[in-house]
Amino acid sequence: MRPRTALSALFAVLLVVVTGCTGGDDAVARGATFTFVSPGGKTDIFYENEERQKVPDISGEDLFDENKQISVSDFAGKVVVINVWGQWCGPCRTEAPELQKVYEQMGEHVQVLGIDVRDHDRSAPQDFMRNRNLTYPSIYDPPGRSLLQLSGYPRNVVPSTIIVDKDQRVAAVFLRELLASDVLPVVERLAAEK
Repeated sequence: MRPRTALSALFAVLLVVVTGCTGGDDAVARGATFTFVSPGGKTDIFYENEERQKVPDISGEDLFDENKQISVSDFAGKVVVINVWGQWCGPCRTEAPELQKVYEQMGEHVQVLGIDVRDHDRSAPQDFMRNRNLTYPSIYDPPGRSLLQLSGYPRNVVPSTIIVDKDQRVAAVFLRELLASDVLPVVERLAAEK
């Protein structure tokens, strides 16, 4: 086998593994905790109420206070928008202020929680947040360890967003840059759920 052909075959296998594709239309792996599946390589994935699975309690150091821990469970009873970002990420520069709009408009019912990855100098993402007047909390996690609990989740996709309902179950996953207009209808619907 030629090196180029072998490299192409390896890339194809890695693409399937990273996206977690299945052969059917079902976007849900059955079980007690959330296992990510992207049917047909979709980038916007929605889970109906009966399909939703509990998200692991993602936690880590607060970006601004290394002595403080933040976790998704801190926001039980609220819709949580978990956003994986990095100050080095071009699309994150557009997306972060959009998520701030969501946080400001829906703050009583919705919590935005960032997870800063691949930033090995803490001051760079801190400056990123200050310069954009971002007031929602972020976990500082350069190696992305907090995401290891998400079975099958493509941790190399930045930005990406997981929206969790008030019962801490995954309701939507976006593997792309978002605007407030993408997020608001989802969180408004989830916030209105009994």
